[in-house]
Amino acid sequence: MAQKDYYDVLGVSRDADDATIKKAFRQLSKKYHPDINHEPGAEEKFKEINEAYQVLSDPQKRAAFDQYGSADGPQGGFGGGGQGFSGFGGQGFSGQGTGFEDIFSQFFGGGGQQQRANSPRQGADLQYRMDLKFEEAVFGKDTKISYDRQALCHTCGGSGAKPGTSPITCHKCHGSGYIQVQRNTPLGAMMSQEVCDVCRGTGKEIKDKCVDCHGTGHKNERHTIDVKVPAGVEDGQQMRLREAGEAGTNGGPYGDLYIVFRVAPSDKFERDGATIYLKIPISFAQAALGDAIKVDTVHGQVELKIPAGTQTQSKFRLRGKGAPRLQGSGMGDQIVTVNVQTPKNLNSKQKEALMAFAAASGEDVTPREGSLFDRVKDAFKGK
Repeated sequence: MAQKDYYDVLGVSRDADDATIKKAFRQLSKKYHPDINHEPGAEEKFKEINEAYQVLSDPQKRAAFDQYGSADGPQGGFGGGGQGFSGFGGQGFSGQGTGFEDIFSQFFGGGGQQQRANSPRQGADLQYRMDLKFEEAVFGKDTKISYDRQALCHTCGGSGAKPGTSPITCHKCHGSGYIQVQRNTPLGAMMSQEVCDVCRGTGKEIKDKCVDCHGTGHKNERHTIDVKVPAGVEDGQQMRLREAGEAGTNGGPYGDLYIVFRVAPSDKFERDGATIYLKIPISFAQAALGDAIKVDTVHGQVELKIPAGTQTQSKFRLRGKGAPRLQGSGMGDQIVTVNVQTPKNLNSKQKEALMAFAAASGEDVTPREGSLFDRVKDAFKGK
C-alpha cells in the first residue's frame, strides 16, 4: 500500500520549516476535530492530520520520511533490494512523492535538514474540553483545571544530564545531528544522510543521565492552572492559553493549550450568539385586554407590557437582557415570544362570559362539550 504523502496531508511544501508545519496542523486540526466537526469522515481526517504532524514535527521521523517515503526508515523503501526502482516508499518516479532531484539529494546529502536537527523546537499543543452550564457561558467564570502533560524535568532543568554534569557534543555526528551512510544500490555505492543513531538528532550525548527523567529532559506531570472563562462564550468555541501545552526540546518553548467549551442547554432559554430567546404562555384575557407581566431573563425578572389585542406568536424585545457580545461591547437582547393559550375545563361563569362576548361580537356559537354519551343523552331529552 502506498505511503501517504504527509506534506500533502498538511498542505505544505517539502521545504516547509517547523513554524509553517505547526501552523498548518493547528488550522486543520481546529477544522476537523471530532468535538467540533461532526460531518462524516471528519474523525478519520483528523487522525490523518495528526499522524502527518507527528512525523513531520519529529526531526528523526521527518528525515526518514524524506529519505524513504516512510517514517519507519528503509524497511518501507529502497532497502529491500528486490523492489528495484519502484521501492522509494512505493512512490517511485510517479511525481506523487520525491522527484528525481530529491532522490539524488537523499543520497548525496543536503544541508537543510542538519540545521533543524538540534535547533530549539516548541512543544506539542494540547486540548482540554471544559463543560459549562448555560449561565456560566453567559457570564463567564474563574476556575482551575488540571491535566497531564510532558514538562521540563525539574531536577535537571530539561538537559537530561545528572545535576552537576552537562551533555557533551556527540562523538559520532560531531554535533550536527546527522551522519553520512554508504549504501550499495543498483546505481553503485551512494552516500545518504541519516539521523544520528547515537544522539537521535540532538547533536549531544549524555554520559550521566538524570535519575528522574532518565536522560529525556522531560517528565510527566499533573499541571494545574487558573482559567478565566470569558463572558459570552458559545458551545464549540475554543480559547488558547499560550505555553500551557507540553515542553519543547533543545530549549524550545512550551506548546499551547486549547480549551474547547461545551455548553449545556438551558431548560428555559435558547441562545444564538448574544441574543437569548424565551417562550411564555399568556391567557386569552391577557392577550385581548393587555397586561403587565413578569418574565424571566438571565439577569433576573423584568416587567413586560402586553398590549391589548396581542396575537399568539407575537415577539417582544427586551434590550440589553441577552448575553455579552464576546467580540464586541455591550449586551445582546432577549426576544420573548408569547403563545396565547385556549382555556380548558371552563366553569359556568366563564362559559356565560364567553357566550356574552360572542353575542356582543355578533357570533352565533353552539358550544360542543362533554362526552359523546352526554351529547346523545341531551339529544333524547330534547325530543
